[in-house]
Amino acid sequence: MLQVGMPSQPRVVLFQGDSITDAGRVRGNQNPNDPAAMGRGYAFLAMCRLLAARPQADMLVYNRGISGNRVPDLEARWQRDCVDLKPDLVSILIGINDLWHRLGGSSHGTPKSYETEFGALLTRTRTALPEARLVLCEPFVLETGVVDESWSSEFDERRAIAESLAQRHAATWVPFHATFRSAVARDTDPAYWADDGVHPTPAGHQLMADVWYERVFTPPVHAV
Repeated sequence: MLQVGMPSQPRVVLFQGDSITDAGRVRGNQNPNDPAAMGRGYAFLAMCRLLAARPQADMLVYNRGISGNRVPDLEARWQRDCVDLKPDLVSILIGINDLWHRLGGSSHGTPKSYETEFGALLTRTRTALPEARLVLCEPFVLETGVVDESWSSEFDERRAIAESLAQRHAATWVPFHATFRSAVARDTDPAYWADDGVHPTPAGHQLMADVWYERVFTPPVHAV
């Protein structure tokens, strides 16, 4: 496993991903710590908790998630939307569109290409930002809405690939899928957390923000 510097008090935090991270943000607004620029989802909620817990850290939190993105889309904009921001912490949630678009016939990507392309992106990030902390978030689906049993086999394969990449690149792993499965197992309708099986409800985003913060910043630091 790679050994890399992981600053305990990152100043610049970047959220990257697809529509789940985008969450309706105003993309023309590039400002850090701005509610409009952060969207209405887990990235915004996690930012609020970070800023409240670390008022002396002068933190800058960015959201660069874009709806519909797959791994190749991240690669195409990575210099501008990641490297140039010089983040101390990069959080990535990507993968569901790589599968969804293939099932819909608009993409021909395979689990193997997902592994190769995502691995190359992480290697590029390590090379360009050797001191940055990487956080990989587990892709998730809930069996409701557009999601049915036909997703299961390939989704499980891609989810396992993402977890393996986190281990190989010394990244913190945030178990979103496992968290949602546990929530549903407590006799909750899956649609309560993600009404179409993919995009979280407000409750789903809050659950994501909670588990993200707990996994990335444990033990939590609170202002005195």
